[in-house]
Amino acid sequence: MKFEGKSKRIRDRLRLSLPVRVRGYESADLKWEEVTRLLDVTPFGARFSIARPTERGRLLYLILPLPRQLRCYDHIEDQYRVWSLVRHTLALPSHASEDMPRFEVGVAFIGKRLPPSAEQDPAKLYDVAAQTETGLWNLREQLDHAVAEQKQPYIERPETRHNIPVEVTVEVFDKSGKVSASETTVTENISQHGAAVFTTLGVERGSFVRLISAQYQISVLAEVCGRSKGAGGITRLHLRFVDQAWPLGGIE
Repeated sequence: MKFEGKSKRIRDRLRLSLPVRVRGYESADLKWEEVTRLLDVTPFGARFSIARPTERGRLLYLILPLPRQLRCYDHIEDQYRVWSLVRHTLALPSHASEDMPRFEVGVAFIGKRLPPSAEQDPAKLYDVAAQTETGLWNLREQLDHAVAEQKQPYIERPETRHNIPVEVTVEVFDKSGKVSASETTVTENISQHGAAVFTTLGVERGSFVRLISAQYQISVLAEVCGRSKGAGGITRLHLRFVDQAWPLGGIE
């Protein structure tokens, strides 16, 4: 289905509140699924809100009853099944009654099949490379910063990490989004946008955790970018905050 020369209206966002089943893959062992509704849609992407945290560059699988005139393939199927790339996320204001905030997610449709590299590593991140003649997007892999730092351990960070112990509680979520495990520990280092924390939890790269500090009166969601062992064989989680920055008042 080519859109060259078609009316610009076909590319405009249509406010269709259609049900959509969203599947996310955080690791080889952790898959989650959520049913929500579209906020708007085009033949090449969509916007919706979900309760699970995700990040720019992740792949999500969508199943939805998209009108046939908006599809790039599968025009006779009842449901449109399409892989999509997360292009932006926004943490929505949470209410006291909600355990987790919701996230507004904008995605670009990439097609019917998963890239082979994503089958091997569900946590791999991607970016758009070029648009095909159908309007769907080709992908390129993003640089894995955790691997880059292992190969070049003295790589310069974009911001200062403060080597101080901050007491935090780490909460782990199951596939339904509920807290399945937690522990109180301390950071090895911390910055506005990430931290390394000592842990005994079996959390895999690509998962999301919540970090809570009574001292700083903050709760942040973080992606597990990697695991490593240091002196004494103590495991560390390398975290990147995804919904807000850590307040460094009193540290800097």
